Amino acid sequence: QVQLVESGGGLVQAGGSLRLSCVASGSIFSIYLMAWYRQAPGRQRELVAAVTSGGTTNYRDTVKGRVTISRDNAKNTVYLQMNSLKPEDTGFYYCNGNEYWGKGALVTASS
Repeated sequence: QVQLVESGGGLVQAGGSLRLSCVASGSIFSIYLMAWYRQAPGRQRELVAAVTSGGTTNYRDTVKGRVTISRDNAKNTVYLQMNSLKPEDTGFYYCNGNEYWGKGALVTASS
């Protein structure tokens, strides 16, 4: 059983930056794909970014060039660096690996 806990959310003005962290209670070394999803009010949860155990990354088109996902297997942590935040980036951000989900961190980018 792995528990995922997100942190680093908050309120920023549009154009600002935040770094989200996801700390796992157990090892993520064996989890091939770790990802960040987000869910805005009234909308479905959507994939933001993903990273494989080998470091290959994938991003949704609307965040490319502004967001960087990374993982530190030694620290059992996955990060999401978000720059040039836009109001449409607002929502709850969830960490995911296999069947495990965190409870989410709220990101609000005000215009």
